[in-house]
Amino acid sequence: MATFVKAQVASLSASIIDFLTTLVCTQVFHFWYLLGSVTGTTVGGIVNFTMGRNWVFDARERNVKLQIIKYILVWAGNLALTTAGVYLVTHYLHVNYILSKIIISCTVGTGYNFLMQKKFVFI
Repeated sequence: MATFVKAQVASLSASIIDFLTTLVCTQVFHFWYLLGSVTGTTVGGIVNFTMGRNWVFDARERNVKLQIIKYILVWAGNLALTTAGVYLVTHYLHVNYILSKIIISCTVGTGYNFLMQKKFVFI
């Protein structure tokens, strides 16, 4: 249970960075909302990997190169799911892209990321 709570704290931290990056990219630099979302997801992914390896799963002793490769595979799935979800919810359901990103990120984060990191990346 402690690992799950730590993972949620790491995920929340990465999500805050993700959302701030997305907002800065779209609102300040006027990126297209999907490019802003991809940029935010990338930055958040780096934060999440670092926290997962060093704190959540305490996997510093394991092969970092293999972890990075596995994380990139999982992250690519996360990116695809998040980007597709944000696009579908925004474009077809006409929900604001920020709310779309919140809904999709929460769904993907709890239903995909935690399990893949625990059972595949940081073992």
